[in-house]
Amino acid sequence: MTGSRSAPPASRELPTRRATIRLARELSMLLAPGDLVLLSGPLGAGKTFFTRALLRALGVPHAVPVQSPTFALVHEHGARFPVLHVDLYRVGGGEEVELLGLRERREEALLVVEWGDAYESELGGGALRIGIEVAQKSRRARLAVGDGGRPELQQFVARG
Repeated sequence: MTGSRSAPPASRELPTRRATIRLARELSMLLAPGDLVLLSGPLGAGKTFFTRALLRALGVPHAVPVQSPTFALVHEHGARFPVLHVDLYRVGGGEEVELLGLRERREEALLVVEWGDAYESELGGGALRIGIEVAQKSRRARLAVGDGGRPELQQFVARG
């Protein structure tokens, strides 16, 4: 599960919520247990919104709330396969991340991790990294920049 950082990141404009949902749906068709998706971006950029759209596309019913696991750290969702939605914003370091046992869970589950860039190695490496940025001109427009992950995920990102 090693990723490559040699290719430059690709970007996609996300001017609307629908564009974000569409990106999440497209990505959901490629993800599998063992994949690690790291989401970064400032507070309020849309990391949890993107995760919610991704989980819905993976089969989590609309009746099931998908919220940021900021205080719980990990929420597990049943979808086509298990998905762990993780928020490492409040974690004190790599040792705490290792104690969560997330690396071991990758064999059976997809990990979608907010604020996890600093802990990629503790999570097993080989991550698809998606940064969600707020456009300067309009607080509503977003941009997703991504790189890494399995070759299929790298090809998806490269399509921009």
